[in-house]
Amino acid sequence: MKSLLKGKVAIITGAAGGLGSATARRFIDEGAQVVVADINDQVGEELTSELGANARYKRTDVSIEAQMRELVDYAVDEFGQLDIMFNNAGFSGAVHPRLFDDDFADFDKVMSVNLFSVMTGSRYAAMAMKKQGAGSIINTTSLGALNPGPPILTYRAAKAGIIQFSQSIARDVAEYGIRVNCIAPGRIPAGMTFYDMSAAIAKHQPLQRQGTPVDVAWAALYLASDMSLQVTGLVIPVDGGANLGGVLDNTNRKV
Repeated sequence: MKSLLKGKVAIITGAAGGLGSATARRFIDEGAQVVVADINDQVGEELTSELGANARYKRTDVSIEAQMRELVDYAVDEFGQLDIMFNNAGFSGAVHPRLFDDDFADFDKVMSVNLFSVMTGSRYAAMAMKKQGAGSIINTTSLGALNPGPPILTYRAAKAGIIQFSQSIARDVAEYGIRVNCIAPGRIPAGMTFYDMSAAIAKHQPLQRQGTPVDVAWAALYLASDMSLQVTGLVIPVDGGANLGGVLDNTNRKV
């Protein structure tokens, strides 16, 4: 391939993390110009240097609306347009085993980073894309939004909100050729999920393979490229089938 995104400009928030950095590399390899957005200056600048002349770093606190507006303006000023907005930044918040233990002390931060940033990022990106009559907005939700249950209740609620918001605006901006879709990663070791997942995969994931950030990057590439020109309002789980309800017990099944 190597040219699926030639001539396209992308913003990736949370780009210093595992999912974001893998996607930034994939986009650059496919010919895009990429704005790397994060609050981790060291990693963000190192990644930008690695990506080369077609990448820029913009420090961005996604929870602050003004900085999201500045991010979109920066991309347009640097590269002349905006074709792809990957709202990928996330924050899980404190882990509480049960509702009874959760005091919701980090509610505002979890909601602002996970949901509000997607809302503002999508709005300002759509305003830029409207002028050119096309664009792709990709929002990272979560397997936790599809499968309810404790812990991290606020995070799950925020990620579920992303799906409803994305599908709602997909209808709203379709007349301008703007597509809006979601990716729902599950049990992929990156950022918030660095732990031994083998037991959970064995029990809950039909495809018994450990997912990687590159799997998310491939899904993002599909949604960012012209391969998905007829796709909007979709949620793509990248979870090995975990959203299907777990692994079948074949003990008493006959082939």
